[in-house]
Amino acid sequence: MVEISTSILNVDKENAMKTFYDLEVAKTDYYHIDVMDGKFVEKNTTELMYDYANSIKHISNIPLDVHLMVENVQKYIEQYLELKPHFITIHYEAFKDKKEIKKTLQYLKENDIQCGLSIKPKTKIEEIYEFLPQLSLFLMMTVEPGKGGQKLIPETIEKIRKLKEYIYQNNLETFIEADGGINTENAAILKDAGVDIMVVGSCIINSDDYKKTIKELKK
Repeated sequence: MVEISTSILNVDKENAMKTFYDLEVAKTDYYHIDVMDGKFVEKNTTELMYDYANSIKHISNIPLDVHLMVENVQKYIEQYLELKPHFITIHYEAFKDKKEIKKTLQYLKENDIQCGLSIKPKTKIEEIYEFLPQLSLFLMMTVEPGKGGQKLIPETIEKIRKLKEYIYQNNLETFIEADGGINTENAAILKDAGVDIMVVGSCIINSDDYKKTIKELKK
């Protein structure tokens, strides 16, 4: 069954702790932490997301799914290692050298972190094939990173299908995660394309019943 990683990017600060508790009760599989530095993408969420992630670690056993949309990747890896997240995902486009990507993925593995790699919608899916043996997770951005509430870009679904076939043909075990514009109307299409984990924000956070929405996304 597909898993749900709930993005807490647009959680209301005043009600944040209650929201985190309600998401746990609703059985989200992960809390998705969108770390943005204001450089790799326009928005800066570094302080807020760390505060949220730190708070969650004190009240919940549900794992953290950390997505680094930053230029100084190593800096934020070090910051989040102490919180022991399940996943830390880095961006292909944040590096100038593929050797550095491999080195960073290896560093995550050495620190007992399930490592992920993400690409923006316009990046060719073939660019990441060589990294797949190292990856626990591949994250396909189905919108341009940096903003919540965008519509899913249809062309990204074909990239997911293509990657799923490649993973199957090469006997790899990499999970596919999709992030951006996902809701109850398009979730089935993504599952059919081969997505294992769906990052969902607005659709859950803005709903009246988290548990019902998560259940509907999964069915």
